[in-house]
Amino acid sequence: MKKALIIIIALLSGCAALRAQEVPDGYVWADSLVFTPINEVDSTLAGKSIYSVLPDNVQIDQSGAVRSLMSRKVEGKGINGYRIRIFFDNSRTARGDSESALYRFKSLNPGISAYRTFSSPYFKVTVGDFRTKSEALALLQSIKPYFPGAFIVRERLKYPALENTPSFKVDTLKFLRSANR
Repeated sequence: MKKALIIIIALLSGCAALRAQEVPDGYVWADSLVFTPINEVDSTLAGKSIYSVLPDNVQIDQSGAVRSLMSRKVEGKGINGYRIRIFFDNSRTARGDSESALYRFKSLNPGISAYRTFSSPYFKVTVGDFRTKSEALALLQSIKPYFPGAFIVRERLKYPALENTPSFKVDTLKFLRSANR
């Protein structure tokens, strides 16, 4: 694992130097996805208030208003993230078309969340809940044959459930490859 990391770092530093120059003849820039394992989340506090698990001898002296404000902030705020828009239309048949796009996506990808919304006058179908653009890009590449007009959008996401947290992080790596390939 350490050797692979060293090789990736060497490639990145070499690519950064090459990027400042022009691309050599016979080569093109290509994208690749890099999957990095991440540590599992400790789920002992899942669904619990931090105050309920403190030992009996610990006493917190703070206003109840502060505690309620912090609870509301965590529950309602969410995080910035990315989704993929697979449908966006305002035609007369947009309602039915958005329902069929949602159904088609759910039948092809049953484990991925999908949302159908109406913002006057548009019906929209967006899918996935991704923290990084690289994660969204991985799904976008796999659904492009079925939804050729799909594109990535930045949206506000709810905090993900602990059991749905991925065990790896996805990043995009640019490298030079032979154009004759």
